[in-house]
Amino acid sequence: MTGIDHNSHQHIDRTETVRIDELAPDFEARSTQGMVRMSDFRGKWLVFFSHPADFTPVCTTEFMAFQNAADRFDALDCKLLGLSVDSLYAHLAWIKDIEARFDTRITFPIVEDISMAVARVYGMIHDGSATTAAVRSVFFIDPDGYVRAIIHYPMNVGRSVDEIVRVLMALQESDANEVATPEGWQPGDETMLPPPIDQTEADRRAGMDGGAWYYTTAGAAR
Repeated sequence: MTGIDHNSHQHIDRTETVRIDELAPDFEARSTQGMVRMSDFRGKWLVFFSHPADFTPVCTTEFMAFQNAADRFDALDCKLLGLSVDSLYAHLAWIKDIEARFDTRITFPIVEDISMAVARVYGMIHDGSATTAAVRSVFFIDPDGYVRAIIHYPMNVGRSVDEIVRVLMALQESDANEVATPEGWQPGDETMLPPPIDQTEADRRAGMDGGAWYYTTAGAAR
C-alpha cells in the first residue's frame, strides 16, 4: 500500500510495521544531505536508527558516538542513516550546534519525518504512546535490503554503539560462514553450528564436542 504526504516530501510504499527477515519498506524523504531513498542503500549494509528529538542530551551523546565510530562502520561496508520526527531545519540547526560546541561534524544523513509516516511503518512510534517522539530504534538492513535485526530502547536509555557494531559483525560472520554466534560473541571467538534439523544430523553431532548434539561448536565440526 502506498501513502504520500506532499507536505513532508515523503513517499513510502506500505503501512504495515516491518518485521525481521522482511524487505525494509522503501521510502523517499528529505534529509540533511538531500533526498534519500531506502532502496538506494542496496549493495551495502545499513544501520537505520531513530532518535526521540533533536537538541536533547542523550541523543546528542549517541550521535557523537555514531560519528566517532564512522570508520568502524565504513570498514564493515555499512552506512548510517538517522531519523526523527523533527523538521529538516531542526536537524540542520542541531548538527551545526554539535559541531560548534563539541567539535564533531555529523557526516551521515538524518531523515526528516514530520508526518511520522516512516516512523510508524518501521514501528519507531508505538501504538498507544502518549507522545509522538520516536523511541530509540535500530534496524540492521543487509545488502539485499532485508531487515536482519531490530533493537528498541526506551527514550531514557542511551544506546551502546559498541553493541551495535558487535551485532553487525555477528550478522556478517553468520552470513559468511553459515554459523550462529553465541552470547557476547566477539570477532575471533568460537562460533556454533545451527541446530540440526533431522535425526541423522543429530546423531552425527552426538559424537562431537562432548556429545551434546544440540551444542556443537563450528571448530568441532572441522
